[in-house]
Amino acid sequence: MSQFTIIDATRDLDVEVTIDGERVRLAAAALQAALGWELKPQGLCKDDLCVPVGHRPDLVTAQGVDLAAFSALIDRPLAIDLDEKMACLGVSATTRATQLSSLDAPDFTLPDYLGRPHSLSQYRGKKVLLVAYASW
Repeated sequence: MSQFTIIDATRDLDVEVTIDGERVRLAAAALQAALGWELKPQGLCKDDLCVPVGHRPDLVTAQGVDLAAFSALIDRPLAIDLDEKMACLGVSATTRATQLSSLDAPDFTLPDYLGRPHSLSQYRGKKVLLVAYASW
């Protein structure tokens, strides 16, 4: 077992994994604790969504759930760095397309020049001009 960091959207999670060659495997309990997916008889489930795993014998083994095969199954991109013991699980293309088609910007909070925080959600329904600056 090794300590591994998984970045899921905006949060990073430290989990115990088994590294099997190039594969990173999470125990079913670690997968549920970290990402909310539970291994059930009908497959891997999160809330009301269940994905069958019977046709994928490489996905779930005695060592755990293969993180790369799992991310492919739920249509989320994955980048793994075994040397750094880190993985990043991205947002699915379907989810990203839905967000983009809604034309709603994700909420964020930034300070003004006096240090007072302002959230984009405070200005919903109003026109907002955002000015971004980068020194590079």
